[in-house]
Amino acid sequence: MTDRAFLRVLAVDDEPPALDELAYLLRADPRVARLHTAADATEALRVLRDADVDVVFLDIRMPGLDGMELARVLRRFARPPAIVFVTAYDDGAVDAFDLGVTDYVRKPVQAERLAESIRRVVSGRVVPTHPAALARAEEDPTIPVELAGTTRMLPRSAVRWVEAQGDYARLHTADGSHLVRVPLATLADRWADAGFVRIHRSYLVQLRLIAELRLANSGYVVIVDGAELPVSRRHTRELKDKLVRAAKQDWNR
Repeated sequence: MTDRAFLRVLAVDDEPPALDELAYLLRADPRVARLHTAADATEALRVLRDADVDVVFLDIRMPGLDGMELARVLRRFARPPAIVFVTAYDDGAVDAFDLGVTDYVRKPVQAERLAESIRRVVSGRVVPTHPAALARAEEDPTIPVELAGTTRMLPRSAVRWVEAQGDYARLHTADGSHLVRVPLATLADRWADAGFVRIHRSYLVQLRLIAELRLANSGYVVIVDGAELPVSRRHTRELKDKLVRAAKQDWNR
C-alpha cells in the first residue's frame, strides 16, 4: 500500500479548537483523501448517512450522545468504520477495549502520534476479512496501555495475570507489566469467558497458565510464569474444581 491519499476520515469533537487542530493534522497527512468534521454525535451520524467513511477519530466526552455511545452505534453498522478515540482522559480504556477500537490517542495530539494511528488504521484495512480471521479478532480483543508515552493496543492473550492496585489493575505479560485504569472486579467479570479466574481479591490469573497449586505456610499459592501468587481461602475450593475440570477436558480431547 503506498502513501497516496485514499482514507475517508470523520473527526468528531465538541470543542472547536480541539476539532480544528485535529482536522489540521489529519489534512496534513498524505494518506487522508477526504476529511469530514462534526461537532457532536448527531452531526456525525448525518455525515455517516450521506458519506462513506473509513475511520472516525472520536472524542469521548461530549454532551448528548457521548463518544462511547456513538461508537456502540457505529459497531452495529453493516460495514462499520474503524474507530480511534481521541481524548484527554484515560478512564475509557476498558470500554475502548470492549468496543475493539483501532487506537486510543491522548490529547494534546502530536503529529507523530497521529501518523502512527493512521498507520494502524491502514494496516487494519488490509487485514484479511475471511470470517475465520474476524472470529479470531473477536476472540482476542485488545486493550489500550501506555508504553513510553505511546498508547499501545495490547492483546488480551498476552496477559498472564492481573494484580489489583486500588482503582487500577496491573496487567502482567511475559515481557513486562502495564497499569490500566480499570478495577480488577471489572476485568474479572468481563474476562471470565476467556479463562481468567479470581484467586484472591487482588489477583486474577489465566487458568491454563497455572503451573502449580500448592500449600505454603500462609495458605495455598499458585505458580504462574515463576511468580508465586496467593490464593485466598474463599477461592481455593472453586479454583481446585476448575483445575480438575480443565484437566479432564484436556484428557478427553
